[in-house]
Amino acid sequence: MTPLRLILAAFIAATAVAAALEEAYSDRCTVEVVNPLDDKRTPSFLRSSQAEYDKFVRQLPNFWKLNFKISTSTVPAAVLERALTVLLFNVIRSILKSCRPSAIVTTHPFYMAPVNAYVTLRKLNIPYLTVVTDLTHIHRLWFNRGADYLLLPTAEAYEQGLTRRFRSERLQVTGVPVNPAFIKETRPVDEIRAQFGWTPGVTTVLVVGSKRVKNLAGVLNVLNHSGLPLQLVIVAGGDDELYAQLQATEWHHPTHLYNYVTTLPQFMKASDLIVSKAGGLIVTESLACGKPLLLVDVTPGQEMGNASYVLEHGAGELAANPVRAMEILCHWLEYDGQLLRQRAAIAASLGRPGSAYTIADFAWQAAEQGRIVPESRLRAWAPRFRELLRSFDISVSDEN
Repeated sequence: MTPLRLILAAFIAATAVAAALEEAYSDRCTVEVVNPLDDKRTPSFLRSSQAEYDKFVRQLPNFWKLNFKISTSTVPAAVLERALTVLLFNVIRSILKSCRPSAIVTTHPFYMAPVNAYVTLRKLNIPYLTVVTDLTHIHRLWFNRGADYLLLPTAEAYEQGLTRRFRSERLQVTGVPVNPAFIKETRPVDEIRAQFGWTPGVTTVLVVGSKRVKNLAGVLNVLNHSGLPLQLVIVAGGDDELYAQLQATEWHHPTHLYNYVTTLPQFMKASDLIVSKAGGLIVTESLACGKPLLLVDVTPGQEMGNASYVLEHGAGELAANPVRAMEILCHWLEYDGQLLRQRAAIAASLGRPGSAYTIADFAWQAAEQGRIVPESRLRAWAPRFRELLRSFDISVSDEN
């Protein structure tokens, strides 16, 4: 049997699916992970958008909120899809011609429209699957109707898919893919802690920071002076400025500092709760480990949905300020940690640690099956794609 080639749009979620595919289908499948936004042929302002995201969400949160709200409306989203098709068509074409995949898995909303245009115009029987990584407040770009399957994180997202006129058989709740290491790590907590030199038998608070997290220093300050019986494990997430500040701090609890780690699955499994912002990946990973979340920052836009999902289900709480963070933690720990255990049980009930394997199976089945988007719809789309590209002098031929 000829090995199937699957291509995944890069980012952390894609690497999780790739790892699951390579493990489950290693002798029958070749996986390639690419990120079109890193391609030198991609317009520079799109390439830089990856780095500029940090700047926007940290320095201009209200601008980001307005941008999200406007761009997810029907007409602006349609305009944005057309723009992305024009800007990324040649890059997508080059990647797909080079890789010649049997299936495509996308984990970023920018790629669906240009992928759909190319596959439709070339009449290729290459299915593509969209893996949505925002939990509830999902941008309209994710719901490109050219996708053969939408693999969704939550039941709430599934309902949104139905309102976007997707048939139920093309929608599947799989969860957001997380590193397979999350399901493989099964050692007792104290054994993992011993590996990292942490104190066993002590309530362990894992604090995950990054350049996007505001107010973290204030939260750490009150926790440091709380007098609560706990140890802190703090990961700066590659924020060198924060890491230097942490190193210069006099800590009053057992505290373990890290700038950037590749062992976050083990760190989470060995902790009792997670302090972080409401990012889709960190929330998903925490739930996959059954760890409650003390949220200290929410970026306006899709992260508001992530926070709402955690709060409404009771898997964590949101602290509007450092003092509130300490109050929440005190409540969780009183009565021998009764509320902490309740939050953890709810988190575990929501988590999907095997999500990457579930998505890998869907990708494999789709590659064997081929496209399922109705032929009549593809014929209707093709003239519009051709007219759009030709209006910008972009050839639809593969000869370029």
